[in-house]
Amino acid sequence: MPEKSYVKNPNLKTILPDWKGNMMLNGQFVDPKGNFKFDISKLLKWRFTRNDKGEEKKNDTWRLTVNKGNNFLNRKDDCIVWLGHASFFMQLRGTRILIDPIFGKISGIVSRFSEMPCVIEDFTNIDYVLLSHAHRDHCDYATLTKLAKKNNFTLLTTLNTGKLVSGWIKDLKFQEAGWYQQYNLKEKNLNITFLPTKHWSNRYPWDINQTLWGSFMIEADGLNIFFGGDSGYCNYPKEIAELFPNIDIAMIGVGAYHPEFMMKNVHTSPQDAVQVFHDLKAKTFIPIHYGTFDLADEPLGEPYRVLKTFEKEGKINGVLRMLDVGEVMAL
Repeated sequence: MPEKSYVKNPNLKTILPDWKGNMMLNGQFVDPKGNFKFDISKLLKWRFTRNDKGEEKKNDTWRLTVNKGNNFLNRKDDCIVWLGHASFFMQLRGTRILIDPIFGKISGIVSRFSEMPCVIEDFTNIDYVLLSHAHRDHCDYATLTKLAKKNNFTLLTTLNTGKLVSGWIKDLKFQEAGWYQQYNLKEKNLNITFLPTKHWSNRYPWDINQTLWGSFMIEADGLNIFFGGDSGYCNYPKEIAELFPNIDIAMIGVGAYHPEFMMKNVHTSPQDAVQVFHDLKAKTFIPIHYGTFDLADEPLGEPYRVLKTFEKEGKINGVLRMLDVGEVMAL
């Protein structure tokens, strides 16, 4: 018989009534709506199947625009700055936040196709670092350890991920949340809630789903910002919209989606991401998770071109903000 348990942080508030916690079977987190299973046959099929977009990808010269400079770190007003891939800097009511920061190559190996606007040493006085899950393109050892040398931040993350990172950073302050749990923050005008996604998590082949994955809702004096992390398309956004009926900004992944048989259950395509945006009933859509790392078979610039076409055709019910790396979005 599999060993089943339900886990959450007893020290954090749970916002969903009757939520028992995240299910675990034999030490692995389980998504009750369809758990991810690592399939070596799909991986082999992907690696040994010809990429039908290979020629287009090879000839694609599109690159993200990078606004160089660190002036955004000296601003006093509220703002969002995209740092490439799923990494963001935010200043909200004087609180400085980084989300899923990865400022170099993935594990020092996978190359970047967009530079950082400034160097990592420029980031100081960071209050919180948010990590959506432990995958190496979101939870980066080199970035986090370098940030910790100049910042006394608190890590807000998922069940078991804080324990992982605390092994890298001495005396790390961290809070681990399960789905539908709110972190304990000292700021009275700020709430951050951890929410579900359809994804998975690991660092190595032998620790699959031993750490949790998810998304964040950030509320600051009536401003509601959703960070979607990594997710395949599912019903969770509709449920999140019921819990948070006035979402101003939604950051949603639009890259690493081809081939569909490999990626559909863990990442959203531009088409699926637009549907997620509509399901959330959000006002402004910021696409993420594209243009910085080459993680799948679609051409690097395809998400950008598809979304601009959707915008032109009036298929996006709201505002599309395709940020440059380092561009300041004032709030």
